[in-house]
Amino acid sequence: MEVILARPRGFCAGVNRAINVVNKALEVYKPPVYVLHEIVHNTHVIRELEEKGAVFVEQLEDIPKGSIAIFSAHGVSKAVKERANNLGLRTINATCPLVSKVHRRVSRLNKINYDVVVIGHKGHPEVEGTCGHASGSVHVVSSPEEVQSLQVNNPSRVGYVTQTTLSIDDTAKMLTALRKQFPNISEPSRTDICFATSNRQAAVRELSESVDLILVVGSKNSSNSNRLREVAQKNHIPAYLIDHAEEIDGEWLNNAQRIGITAGASAPEYLVTELVAWLRENYGIKKVQEMDGTDETICFQLPAI
Repeated sequence: MEVILARPRGFCAGVNRAINVVNKALEVYKPPVYVLHEIVHNTHVIRELEEKGAVFVEQLEDIPKGSIAIFSAHGVSKAVKERANNLGLRTINATCPLVSKVHRRVSRLNKINYDVVVIGHKGHPEVEGTCGHASGSVHVVSSPEEVQSLQVNNPSRVGYVTQTTLSIDDTAKMLTALRKQFPNISEPSRTDICFATSNRQAAVRELSESVDLILVVGSKNSSNSNRLREVAQKNHIPAYLIDHAEEIDGEWLNNAQRIGITAGASAPEYLVTELVAWLRENYGIKKVQEMDGTDETICFQLPAI
């Protein structure tokens, strides 16, 4: 049995930036600092930051007046920002710059009287934050069927944006439906799906050609991690999303000679290292190699802290 590691995998630039924002805030302002929702969707990252003094809350009202309040990488609505200001909180915005770009496009489209279609998962924090930057009509669609039932003000004045962590394949189906329904739809100059999401999905697609099984390291509420699992499954490879090595069911590995491993964009690399060590100890794996892949060198600047 051998292991092949996907490349790239794990932390993206936006996640690195968001975690660094919390760590820097803890250094400058001292604990506690408060974070609205999970800074990124990974249980290990959240636990580590809690141990350092970060406090994660679901409501702004749970943060004492005058305290530091950090907005997560997924972004928040304009209304949330205004409410934080009214509550007397000192805010730091850790929203991924690529998500902020989507927010700006929503605002621009509404200002010229366009309906905005948001392709994404209803209820996801990023989608809710994106919709919260609309000043006019906004619609969330999650399937081609929902596109067909859309009611817009003017079919010739419609534009779209997408959640940044979507499946490229699923989004392509949605775009086909949108273009058919609205031939003049306004499209972004380049896809809203972030480069890290695209790169990791492409790596899994390639990895699927040479392994019998893929393990995706990531938390259950991580959108991009779930999409990696789906990409493998669509390529007819069994794939499982695990938060850590102990979640592995031994039956998954029956008859698997080559195991592929990847990690979602919010999963730290040490979890992959621990997984490989666990497989070595329990299954005697001796050969571990990393596939060729894209090197990501982009680094986002921190906001003022």
